[in-house]
Amino acid sequence: MVSLSNHSIFVSSVAERVVMNIKDYMQQIGRNARTASRATARASTPAKDTALLAMAAAIRARSAELLAANAADVAEAGANGLDAAMIDRLTLTVEGVEAMAQGLEQVAALPDPIGEISDMKRRPSGIQVGRMRVPLGVVGIIYEARPNVTADAAALCLKSGNAAILRGGKEALRCNQAIAACVSAGLKAAGLPETAVQVIETTDREAVSHLVAMPEYVDVIVPRGGKGLIERVSKEARVPVIKHLDGNCHVYVDEAADPVKALNIVENAKTQRLGTCNTAESLLIARSVAAVLAPTLCNMLATRCVEIRGCAETRKLVPRAIAATEDDWYAEYLAAIISVKIVADVGEAIAHINKYSSAHTDAIVTENYSHAMRFLREVDSASVMVNASPRFADGFEYGLGAEIGISTDKFHARGPVGLEGLTSQKWIVLGNGEVRV
Repeated sequence: MVSLSNHSIFVSSVAERVVMNIKDYMQQIGRNARTASRATARASTPAKDTALLAMAAAIRARSAELLAANAADVAEAGANGLDAAMIDRLTLTVEGVEAMAQGLEQVAALPDPIGEISDMKRRPSGIQVGRMRVPLGVVGIIYEARPNVTADAAALCLKSGNAAILRGGKEALRCNQAIAACVSAGLKAAGLPETAVQVIETTDREAVSHLVAMPEYVDVIVPRGGKGLIERVSKEARVPVIKHLDGNCHVYVDEAADPVKALNIVENAKTQRLGTCNTAESLLIARSVAAVLAPTLCNMLATRCVEIRGCAETRKLVPRAIAATEDDWYAEYLAAIISVKIVADVGEAIAHINKYSSAHTDAIVTENYSHAMRFLREVDSASVMVNASPRFADGFEYGLGAEIGISTDKFHARGPVGLEGLTSQKWIVLGNGEVRV
């Protein structure tokens, strides 16, 4: 465990523990990552998979240690007054440890994207032109609460041939360091540099300022956390940022909705887990079915202790609803609260979503094919769903093995960011002595 002062950190090395200021520490982390990225870029698929499987084995073997570290983190978070949603994301269970191990194994089983050649075409000159998939280089990931991100990010960055610099939140410091030890053990077992994945040992905010401003060492930053973190990183970054903004996700119950599907989807979307970015925060209901479905859906939510904040029409149909404000239509509650609005039709639903949504995940419940296709085409979000809960919007459910976040950007990656989102493509040319004339 590290010992910190305002601007200094004790950093472990092979032979000694040396004191350095945060800037020097982060510069060293960056140099290590850049060097390691050359090794990960050329690493064979078997070597990367061996490392991932060894990490999974280490996590299972050290399960009790991880849970003890997490319990200490959770206790401190509670004492410091962290809200229930944050503590929920922070808490690691026996099942959660096993899920981390399985996630590593699933990433190991995925096809290796690095070196894949596509779109080869022969030009009139005789040359062949195509593209090859390559790593981004060094990926810096800044995240809060969820300790499983440490394992997921390590797995995805390594399999995609990148080096990773991970900076978790102070609330998960003990558990993140315990997971980092498992990651290092896996890298060592495969003969890969342990600096291929580095977990920053200080919680000093200055470390983040340096991490996002080292273009000579870091190729892309992925922040995962609250709006304040994203805004700060975007403002300070001197390297590209793949942003994950808040998750104000909508479910629209269309005039052609199956009532049973609507009830099940809305229940799952809002109540299956409150503190996640793909939980529904807003419910829209078509006016022609609102008299029947609004009371039914809202009563179901109320039995699960969800507070209803509704428009004027909703309050007439659901007396327990309190008045929604303009801010409610934008809100990511991460709590047992939902905003409810009656809309004229699918067109008004789409307009409302495109105005207030955070462009994360939005869903329609309908049996009308034309309405479904219009919703898919016109809703401008990273994931758009028909007759399914937005809770499916994550890397595991999409078959990516895991994810390092859900990007609400349109460039370079959008939606759950898995292996392909951590790569780029370069042009390659194959010739046989051709010269340009």
